[in-house]
Amino acid sequence: MKQITVSLLCLALAACTVGPDYHEPAVQAPAAYGDWHGGAPALRETGLAAGTAQSFARFDDPVLRSLQQQALAASFDVQSAALRFAQSRMARNVAAGAQGPQLTAHAGAARQRQSESGAGTRMVDAIAPANREVLIEKLSDPFALYQAGFDAAWELDLWGRVRRSVQAADAGMAEASSILRDVQLAVQLEVARNYYELRAAQRQQELLQADLAAARDLAALAAARQRGGLATDLEVEQQRLALAELESHAPALLEQEAAGANRLTMLLAKPPGALQEQLAAQQGAPAPDGPDLALGVPGEVMRHRPDIQAAEARLQAATARIGVAVADLYPRITLGLSLGFESVDAGKFGDWGSRQWSLGPSLQLPVFENGRRRATVELRKLEEQEAAISFQKTVLKAWHEMDDALSAYAAARQRRQALAVREASARSALELAATRARRGMSDEQPVLQAQRALLAIQRERAANDSELAMRLLAICKASGLAPQP
Repeated sequence: MKQITVSLLCLALAACTVGPDYHEPAVQAPAAYGDWHGGAPALRETGLAAGTAQSFARFDDPVLRSLQQQALAASFDVQSAALRFAQSRMARNVAAGAQGPQLTAHAGAARQRQSESGAGTRMVDAIAPANREVLIEKLSDPFALYQAGFDAAWELDLWGRVRRSVQAADAGMAEASSILRDVQLAVQLEVARNYYELRAAQRQQELLQADLAAARDLAALAAARQRGGLATDLEVEQQRLALAELESHAPALLEQEAAGANRLTMLLAKPPGALQEQLAAQQGAPAPDGPDLALGVPGEVMRHRPDIQAAEARLQAATARIGVAVADLYPRITLGLSLGFESVDAGKFGDWGSRQWSLGPSLQLPVFENGRRRATVELRKLEEQEAAISFQKTVLKAWHEMDDALSAYAAARQRRQALAVREASARSALELAATRARRGMSDEQPVLQAQRALLAIQRERAANDSELAMRLLAICKASGLAPQP
């Protein structure tokens, strides 16, 4: 028996792991982000820094940071993803538990009686037919049986079935972790998107009120000029029409603000109105400035994108499951050990003579299963091929999303530059009109008109600031990089 055990252990040490080993798939990536670009060359982002991404998308807003932290703690989606990650860890522990010996303790006490006409009576008939009735009566007397001990079993992982199972479980845990990060990123970006939309609506209301004040002054001035015979009724009605048009914009902005606030409370799992004080309008609050993008090396950035990591983990798990299926084609050898005590006499249950034991290997060899196991191997290979295609598709989709996000960001930056030039010209026009009015060279009408023109440009710029923030958030999503606090 000792020689058999030693031989089996040597065989286990020399065992191989069947099935293909996982190799990290190659990911094509440009040397610079602008190298892979579709669309107008003017929107090609060629000045991206290829260094670190530590300062990327740094939006310094304490209210937003607080909302994001609350959302991460309260989000139902994050909680569900966290529970799925915890489940994957437990599944990994279950798979790893098969790597070592399995020990089971047992104990029992039973009162039993054997049948007088059971199979055991054949032995009585063969040995002592003359004393048959006496022996059967004795054997059929009720008796108590006491048992206790433990059983140990250890499957020698000769072909790596258990090892491949653990590899698949590790990959499943990596996938769940990536999905959790993806959900957390999505929650952060969704909070930021709704927050900036709400702030944009509040900023637009602030500018609208200033524009309304100037429009009212113009309408009053036109009415005064009409009474003095310096303006026609048509000019008065045109000013009133412009004022009414501005006033019609206010309800839509109020609705946009309310909708943004409700979406934020939903993301934070709070009832409507719970964030009223926290989301109060910030007079003159600056919009997030567009930072100099430092996304890092293109290939490395995409490797850290959560959905790409999840797709790669699925590919790794599918590869490991091929090894599990192949190992099932080969025999399984299990070392078994059973130790215990058994007695029909309670007083002798602990005696050394009541001991019983068994030790030895067992072999399980698939002989005929109508091709089920080989079909399983082919099925796992097809699943691995599908996972590989899904991985390549995810990578390609990521590059398209990145190019779209960078093009949109470049367009928003160009609009900002054009609006800055227009705003500077409008300010100069307002200063000239104000100077002429102070010197008595004109009345207040050109001043108010220039003021309204400047406010109209500022409203466009406020909308562009919100658009630029959305474009930065899109780059965050495309790169898998969360906004920095």
